[in-house]
Amino acid sequence: MTDRTLDLGGVVVATTLPFRPDDAAPAGLAVDYDRYAEHCLWLIENGCRGVGPNGSLGEYSSLTDEERRRVVQTAVEAVGGRGLVIAGVHGVGWHQARRWAELAAEDGADGVLLLPPTLYRANRQEVLTHYAKVDEVGLPIMMYNNPIDTKVDLTPDLVAELAELPNVVAVKEFSLDARRVREIRDRCDIDVIAGADDLLFEALVAGATGWFAGYPNAFPREAVELYELLTTGRIPEGRALFEQMAPVFAWDSRTEFVQAIKLSIDVAGESTGGPTRPPRGPLSPDQQAVVRRDTERALAYSRSRASA
Repeated sequence: MTDRTLDLGGVVVATTLPFRPDDAAPAGLAVDYDRYAEHCLWLIENGCRGVGPNGSLGEYSSLTDEERRRVVQTAVEAVGGRGLVIAGVHGVGWHQARRWAELAAEDGADGVLLLPPTLYRANRQEVLTHYAKVDEVGLPIMMYNNPIDTKVDLTPDLVAELAELPNVVAVKEFSLDARRVREIRDRCDIDVIAGADDLLFEALVAGATGWFAGYPNAFPREAVELYELLTTGRIPEGRALFEQMAPVFAWDSRTEFVQAIKLSIDVAGESTGGPTRPPRGPLSPDQQAVVRRDTERALAYSRSRASA
């Protein structure tokens, strides 16, 4: 049985995945494992609690099976025990998700992030079975509630039922309803992890204990500072920083979030964002202009604070 005291506090980054041109690779883009390792290490060195390979931001659904496993292995090796590796093990059915969890365990991941079945709107019993089968692997499970994309809502009562599984330790909450944090905490004793970057303030103030984050791929130092301000009672200072970051954080909840966050990484200039694999295409020129503007404003504010 998993230790329910597994520390998921801090900023765990759902990592983006860099690609390099390669005519022999799918869509002419090969995973750049060296740059991915550098990115993971950079996040840890800038104070992040851990990394989350093979989430939606990691474009797991566009990877081959071999690539998907190697991404986790690369993250584990790069982090080297200095932080957590929470591997995405999402699958169409429990048999796929369970196999990815078994491989994550073999490869040294500290836990897994698990959506409900991803192909269609599963019913309640199917969701319960899905998590129960992956629970048998024995790694700590962070459930992922993203009804926007999966059309399955892990409502507070369902979360509480799933929390009875011995290895379920947390839920990443991305329903965009900040009331869920309190409702889940009232029903069961697992960690509620902030999932939507632009609702971070509300989630942490309501009692979320961690942040499974997207935009810290581009702003790790600022993200760690923001998390620490909001979780140590320095609410006015934290709110001031959050309000400056919120416009760019809002891209985390939009359809083009992967492309936007990768562009922000490139604009920030300290790591590698780059292109996305199909089915994701490039941002429109108008979208690129807005992402650049929002990113540059956030960077300018951060630099002004650092020099004050």
